[in-house]
Amino acid sequence: MTWCLDEIQIIPGWERFVRRLLDEETVEVFLSGSSARMLSREVATSMRGRAMETVITPFSFREFLRARQWPDAAPGALPTSAERSALTSHFDAYLTIGGFPEATAYDDERDRVSLLQGYVDNVLFRDVAERHQVSNLPALRAFVRQLLRNPATLFSVSKIYADFASRGIAVSKESLLSYLAHLEDAFLIFTVPLADRSEHRRQVNPRKLYLADHGLAAAFSPKAGMDRGRLIENLVACELSRHSRDIGYVKTAGGYEVDFLVTGFDGGSQLIQVSADLTSAKTFEWEVRALLEARRDFPNATALLLYDTPPASGASIPEEVSMLPVWKWLLAPSS
Repeated sequence: MTWCLDEIQIIPGWERFVRRLLDEETVEVFLSGSSARMLSREVATSMRGRAMETVITPFSFREFLRARQWPDAAPGALPTSAERSALTSHFDAYLTIGGFPEATAYDDERDRVSLLQGYVDNVLFRDVAERHQVSNLPALRAFVRQLLRNPATLFSVSKIYADFASRGIAVSKESLLSYLAHLEDAFLIFTVPLADRSEHRRQVNPRKLYLADHGLAAAFSPKAGMDRGRLIENLVACELSRHSRDIGYVKTAGGYEVDFLVTGFDGGSQLIQVSADLTSAKTFEWEVRALLEARRDFPNATALLLYDTPPASGASIPEEVSMLPVWKWLLAPSS
């Protein structure tokens, strides 16, 4: 027998009821609900270690296609030229719309933006302000807008604090750090540290910021100011977070940066660089050089360069570096 209990956390004493079910009946119990009333770690505590967590995320690109009635390809099947053209068109739509299921139903951009902004307001007021008794709502809103407009970037709470002080936004650095933790708990954002064996260097170096869905960035940024490359990097980070044990970014001794060093559940590692446009020979050489330098520090990691627009024909690709268009990587069995 299976019991499915949604939003049960609003009922006082629910923990005792569920534990009694598990103790006295031969049942499976599925608990679902928002993070506004109960965090996933609190479920595990309430169930005394007898619970497994599953986080429901916005649509991946594969799920986005299914929602648009695109059939799953047979294993190993190669798309025709017409299918490739259609898939790249769908990818462009995914990049604009994002992965929230309800947002995919809105053709009008204004309605979609309003919906996504409403989602963020709900997180701010229910999952953060109400739950944690945050009274400084102007500072919280300003902080969230700052984050949502800058996905896939290194960020520093100290710099944001200094910027707010110069703009007359009264808030302490400690409060901003608390807001950041609350927003991560509410699954609005996540951060990625420097990949380094030294825990001290991981802690003192800035982290990279990513949003739970790249559509939020499009909803909170002026259309002319949206950076396609950062949106693509954000959606790659979201995909990696679904299937990886550990994610970090790499800084080489030569000053190059690689977007991701990913460790899989099988123990294997991969360096991944994401670029929107490789048509410039200088950009292509820079991205390849970054991967090759990073492999000196992580020689057991494979190297992958993901792109939106490919390099010019005839570009020299080292044997150590694999290349794939982002849309194809998102549909690969391992992603």
